[in-house]
Amino acid sequence: MLSPWHTLLSPTAPSAMEIRSLPHSTNGFLVPSRSLPLRSLLRATPTLTATATAAPSPSSPKKKVLVPIAMGTEEMEAVVIAGVLRLAGADVTLASVEDGLEVEASCGSRIVADTHIASCADQVFDLVALPGGMPGSVRLRDSDILQRITVRQAEEKRLYGAISAAPAVVLMPWGLHRRKKITCHPSFIGDLPTFRAVESNVQVSGELTTSRGPGTAFQFALSFVEQMFGPHAAEDVDRILVCQRKL
Repeated sequence: MLSPWHTLLSPTAPSAMEIRSLPHSTNGFLVPSRSLPLRSLLRATPTLTATATAAPSPSSPKKKVLVPIAMGTEEMEAVVIAGVLRLAGADVTLASVEDGLEVEASCGSRIVADTHIASCADQVFDLVALPGGMPGSVRLRDSDILQRITVRQAEEKRLYGAISAAPAVVLMPWGLHRRKKITCHPSFIGDLPTFRAVESNVQVSGELTTSRGPGTAFQFALSFVEQMFGPHAAEDVDRILVCQRKL
């Protein structure tokens, strides 16, 4: 018999209401019967059906999200962003800016990307979300393909965002912070323009969303769920994650 986690992580995952009634659950909180390897979690594409007012119709295309990764990317940020948005129903692509698909993250975890960044060059994404970490942020900044993708994203008024070191290390050199309120990790806040820098956990400024670090990654990801799928979907995802987030 498959565990509840197998059901949740399947391509045809149940709705939020169905998830709450799965076996081996307590007050809606899923208790996995065994742990899954990180690679399986990253490659899984769970979906969540929100309330009727928030969920897209069956004929609507999935929201496409790009999460680039590099050697030294902050693994918690990358995994949380990808996992939360997949839980909400987004089609998330983890793309490596390195020669290989497997990268060693900033704390030593190994993450296997879905594809190389070159394969994403001509695609249109609803969101491009950059995790932080060092030296991962520098390696993202130095990717010409990623720069073109993200600059085009901003020019065409589609959502983009960065967390931790990435707002200061990646977005600023690309000029994507101009005329925006912006936050980042406290270690880099001094690098931001004083009149534009804020210290909020999540800062939404037009199409740009920025955040501070691993501890704010769930808030960062849930902000994108709300922006793409609406507040009801964000509430449903928040309830399943038990983040106790107040919208």
